[in-house]
Amino acid sequence: MFNPKKLLLLALIPLLLTASSCQEQLPEPEKKPELLIYCGFTMGKAVREIANRFEQQENCQIKMIQGGSGNLYRSILVNRAGDLYLPGSESYIEKARSSNLVTDAVVVGSNRAALVVAKGNPLGISADINNLLSAHYRTVLGSPDSSSIGKETERILSASGIYHQAIDRTLYLTSDSKGLSEAIRSDKADLALNWLATVRWPENLYSVDAIELDPEIAPEHRLLLGLLQYSRHSELARSFMAFAASDEGHAVFADFGLGR
Repeated sequence: MFNPKKLLLLALIPLLLTASSCQEQLPEPEKKPELLIYCGFTMGKAVREIANRFEQQENCQIKMIQGGSGNLYRSILVNRAGDLYLPGSESYIEKARSSNLVTDAVVVGSNRAALVVAKGNPLGISADINNLLSAHYRTVLGSPDSSSIGKETERILSASGIYHQAIDRTLYLTSDSKGLSEAIRSDKADLALNWLATVRWPENLYSVDAIELDPEIAPEHRLLLGLLQYSRHSELARSFMAFAASDEGHAVFADFGLGR
């Protein structure tokens, strides 16, 4: 007996097979090369801006892991992967070179430490490092084990002979510059020693101010971007290094308070 539905189904089978065959033959989209950057918190916003521009120019993807410079160093040791490392202190690059983690590095900007207080400095705190010992102020400091600002704090206060006293006086130690900023912003502390550039962060612009210290006490330090030995795209990573160290790259870092 004639069944028109069956006939229609038989007619459609070749079309369905052809469509399926065409779909299977569609080429997969080309995967973009990807760079992984370990970046200290203080430099994160500047690096993201540079990365956005570089991605457009080079048709690639850039991922970032942000944290305290010491914690990032330990992550690199454990992960044994990634392309670039930008800590907040040159000492971490020197350490990474000595352990063969970093094979090359370029200067991308600079930073220096400062006293950080609430917007407008309502307590009238002066540019004296000994204020960190005062019982009148709630202080918070960075840990030297996890962050570049912690190491710089240890260096500055040890040179002044007050490091251990300041540690005894502080409310608590934070793991990075982000934690120091949050302590002032949320009124958990009156005074901190942090990287000067952090006062330029959008979230800090209207709640945090810096009291700059004498350059002999808190000198300017270079920021070095290092190429990791594990890089799977070393040529692309070197291109990023060159871009970050170019006039355009330096201008971006300067916009975020990380250079002149």
